[in-house]
Amino acid sequence: MAVDDIVLEAESQMEKAVEFLKSELRGIRTGRASPGLVDSLRVEVESYGSTMSLRELASIAVAEGNVIVIKPFDPGTLKDIARAIEKSELGINPQNDGKMIRLPVPPLSTERRNQLVLRVRQLAEAQKVSIRNARRDGNKALEAEKKAKTIAEDDAERGEEEIQKATDEYCKKIDKLVEDKSKEILEV
Repeated sequence: MAVDDIVLEAESQMEKAVEFLKSELRGIRTGRASPGLVDSLRVEVESYGSTMSLRELASIAVAEGNVIVIKPFDPGTLKDIARAIEKSELGINPQNDGKMIRLPVPPLSTERRNQLVLRVRQLAEAQKVSIRNARRDGNKALEAEKKAKTIAEDDAERGEEEIQKATDEYCKKIDKLVEDKSKEILEV
């Protein structure tokens, strides 16, 4: 495998870690109602015999500034959606009126805000570990190619430098995401 291919594969894995963190952060509430809090929620629908994301089952909107309104496409899935929301770690009780579900998003206490910031940092650290694992795998692949004498030693060193540069870059992206999300959570 060529040096550039190994570097690209490592960068691809690092990019996936950043994208995963972005999707996870969308689900963390900040005191404001946002469809992103629930749209990726997994709902087990008994009548369909499968698990689906909430956005596949219902339209999600924000009403009155701090209430999320969920209108299922199929009224038969209403109870399944309510059950999934109750099981989630949102900490919001769904109000079911038979046609739609309302989720009033209460303001966050200072203690809860601090817990959410801690959770954001934990998620970020897990993705940094993924990035470092991608670096390790890339360096191992370069080392294997060097031992097999399919690439020159200089090329292997250049590849390691590129992988390290990418690692630093993606870790900075994660730090920026954490900083922005923390600021958003702590904003009253």
